[in-house]
Amino acid sequence: MKTNITAKGMVITPGITKRIEKKTATMSRYLRADTEVFIKLRKERDERICEITVPMGGNVTLRSESASKDNLFMSIDSALAKLEKQILRHRTKLDKRLREDVDLSETEYIEDPAVYGEGEKEVVRHKTYPVRPMSMEDAALQMELLGHAFFVFVNQDTDRVNVLYARKDGNLGVLEPEA
Repeated sequence: MKTNITAKGMVITPGITKRIEKKTATMSRYLRADTEVFIKLRKERDERICEITVPMGGNVTLRSESASKDNLFMSIDSALAKLEKQILRHRTKLDKRLREDVDLSETEYIEDPAVYGEGEKEVVRHKTYPVRPMSMEDAALQMELLGHAFFVFVNQDTDRVNVLYARKDGNLGVLEPEA
């Protein structure tokens, strides 16, 4: 596994690097050897936040995030534990995808730090990511793996952009634009 560690507002010490490499080494039993793990560490006020993203290729991306008051190591351990639970919970669904040949050289998203908009509310984060055709079931799995309340995808049956979202009643809804 390849581990990429970046930090914002803090310095990555050899101790932090060693701890992350030791903890991510246990994930190798679930992930292929050429899998990349992106770990972003940041400091916001009195919190230390660890965000882990694992692009599996195709339509699957695993993501976990954890925050802790003044303790980075707890954040790292908690985020890795959440990621491992995700993998175990979805292991049977992911087994098919893990064995497929996938190009992992693509970046899943690119962050643009520029701020857009004016007025009371403003856009403070902008993401772009490649949109691939997928089934409704794959989109639901991806949304759940990312832990988001919605997911934008191209429906492989209609070749149109759809938005899958979690409803308050626990079910899923789909927004399908008409031309």
